[in-house]
Amino acid sequence: MKKVEAIIRKSKFREVKEALHNVEVNFFSYWDVTGVGNEKVGKSYRGITYSTSDIQRRYLSIVVSDSFLDRTIEAILKSGSTDNVGDGKIFVSEIKEAYRIRTGEKGNESLN
Repeated sequence: MKKVEAIIRKSKFREVKEALHNVEVNFFSYWDVTGVGNEKVGKSYRGITYSTSDIQRRYLSIVVSDSFLDRTIEAILKSGSTDNVGDGKIFVSEIKEAYRIRTGEKGNESLN
């Protein structure tokens, strides 16, 4: 099992969520987060410069079986991209074990 953590633009959340559902990833958690990025240049709108160092993003936490890893990552990459700086990041880590509290199921069975 793998844990996929993705930090994406809030404006792309609906598209990412639909893309994940389309590849049968139907359960995940998410939070609104603020982060600091590498971009140091502010954006200018009507003569007023706005800081872009504090960035509003959405953080997704998804646990999938190994067989779903590639399709999960591909769905996020395709649907979350704007081809601009600040599209986000994806992190993958190993999950040693998972349990469904209600039934006591463990491993991949606990994910379905």
